[in-house]
Amino acid sequence: MHIRIGYDLTYECAQPAPMLLMLNVHPSRRPDLVVADDMAVEPQVALRRYRDGFGNMCTRLSAPAGRIRLRADAVIRDSGLADAIVPEAAQHPVEDLPDETLVFLLAIRYCETDRLSDTAWSLFGQTAPGWARVEAICDYVHRHLCFGYEHARATRTAMEAHRERLGVCRDFAHLAITLCRCMNIPARYCTGYLGDIGVPPDPAPMDFSAWFEAYLGNAWYTFDARHNRPRIGRVLLARRRDAADVAISTTFGANQLTGFTVVTEAISPA
Repeated sequence: MHIRIGYDLTYECAQPAPMLLMLNVHPSRRPDLVVADDMAVEPQVALRRYRDGFGNMCTRLSAPAGRIRLRADAVIRDSGLADAIVPEAAQHPVEDLPDETLVFLLAIRYCETDRLSDTAWSLFGQTAPGWARVEAICDYVHRHLCFGYEHARATRTAMEAHRERLGVCRDFAHLAITLCRCMNIPARYCTGYLGDIGVPPDPAPMDFSAWFEAYLGNAWYTFDARHNRPRIGRVLLARRRDAADVAISTTFGANQLTGFTVVTEAISPA
């Protein structure tokens, strides 16, 4: 199947400001692009792309004072398969984990493992380790939090989401990641496109989505505590430790986001 993906973002900058953007499809999915996700910028400015230490594609530019518009309209080929379900995927003892996964066990700004460890062990200490434990965590987060765009708050941490019992997709991901890490399961934050493919259409405007990956059975597997069901058509943009690491835009100067449109839809290959 083919999926049209893209965005149209407008910022108002009070003064010239450097910008760091994570809006390109992840390198692991770039071979699937049928129409490239090249960024168009108005007014035209120089762009410089690089790959960060976690393998994500980043773009740097210097925004002039005033209005700047960022656009892309791409098409990507997708298998049409839902997220994998692998109940036999085992949990690894910490001493056996690959070195590169250990960073995804640690506390970070939005994932306070030190503050939620006792809660996690009281809730999931008796669950079977491995896939079943991550599923139990997703079930708990899905039930515990109330989703609503009106609940969005950029500074909400996993601990705060747990206490307030509400949030958006990033809060569901942060809480599930934190509980996994508390249970010694490496977990990493993912951001990307996820359209209403294979599910009833959501009347809310399309947005970027957040989910997470857990390391089990010598592989990373996709989990989604917000939707809590396998989904079709995920298109990864970036993955790192938490949302602060993979913000779609970071502006080093006063700015305001004044226009925001995201497109994710299945289309005919023709």
